[in-house]
Amino acid sequence: MGGKHYTLRQLNLMVREAVEMQLPDEYWVEAELSECREHGGHCYMELIEKDERSNTPTARASAKCWHQTWQMVRPYFERTTGQPLRAGMKVLLQVYAQYHEAYGFSWIVTDIDPTYTLGDMARRRQEIIRQLKEEGVFDLQRELRIPLFAQRIAVISAPNAAGYGDFCRQLEDNAYGFRFTVQLFPAVMQGEQVEQSVIAALNRIYEQSPQPYDVVCILRGGGATADLSGFDTLALAENVAQFPLPVITGIGHDRDETILDMVANIHVKTPTAAATLLIDRLRQVLDRIGQAEDFIAHYVSERIRSQQQRINQLATLIPTLALHAISEGRHRIELAESRLPIAIERRLTEQKHRLERITLQLQGFDPQLLLSRGYSITLKDGRAVRDPSLLRPGDEIVTRVEKGTIKSIVK
Repeated sequence: MGGKHYTLRQLNLMVREAVEMQLPDEYWVEAELSECREHGGHCYMELIEKDERSNTPTARASAKCWHQTWQMVRPYFERTTGQPLRAGMKVLLQVYAQYHEAYGFSWIVTDIDPTYTLGDMARRRQEIIRQLKEEGVFDLQRELRIPLFAQRIAVISAPNAAGYGDFCRQLEDNAYGFRFTVQLFPAVMQGEQVEQSVIAALNRIYEQSPQPYDVVCILRGGGATADLSGFDTLALAENVAQFPLPVITGIGHDRDETILDMVANIHVKTPTAAATLLIDRLRQVLDRIGQAEDFIAHYVSERIRSQQQRINQLATLIPTLALHAISEGRHRIELAESRLPIAIERRLTEQKHRLERITLQLQGFDPQLLLSRGYSITLKDGRAVRDPSLLRPGDEIVTRVEKGTIKSIVK
């Protein structure tokens, strides 16, 4: 075959020279991180651009931030945004083109503008908040009431987190001797697994029935303070907002609230502050009980004093009332004694007249009186015959008349 032949290295060097000649400057580029990893003090990134309507990738490229630059831009980025570079972020990078004959093409990062990422994060946060409000769940937690005696605490935290230890010690060593029951539900509290891990812990709490807890505390402390992105997700916010128990967050940060804080029943800055909150609520209940005891004691004392006064007043009146009652009773007895003979006499007269009337009535029913008037009585076996059909031939009957009796045989 005719023509000049090139080795691969020679050809790649030609590409390198062309790139360096055609792209000699540094450029600011907007992109999304599809991958971001640190190795050997350097940061390796995969950049991607997506179609806004279809969300399909329209461009890809590799980028590298060498150790010396990375050690300067990373702390500044994390201080400004409150979290580290991670996949899914939109970034504004200052880059220059580099083509290496052995490793191919990549963009070399010389600077990162954190304000661009902050703006994108703010837009995403506002979109999540808007969606939560449209779903009607944003304020659901604040409609719940923490029980007066909230002592059974479910805690979602990393098992070895310093913040969890501080929380437990604060509850245990409280100055009032309150006793709390704390059950840990372990979860990842940093990095990309936060959302999935915390939701799984909430599900484990929810599955316990009947519900043995008064409140749930989501705690984070003692680790890196920069990575709070896992608490700014829609799925986690929806789960917390709709959880049936009051949720208190204390995830140990001083910057603006996370979305998780916004939807929680109460949020505080640190795990220790969460423990202090629970102790203070019990102290307030104890104070209310003490006030109620004082009120009851005062009320009972006043009632006793009032009743004692009434008893004393009655005690002074009893002799007078007794004498009056005795005098009135004696008068009533004397009056009754004077009326008794008249009443007895009237009663006897009434009964005598009644007896006479009854006697006259009885005389009117005397059979002998009826016989003297011409009537007769027919008897059979000593009983009056009322129906002749009951008699049989041969029966003996007796007829009584005024002057005697007549015996007859029925034929």
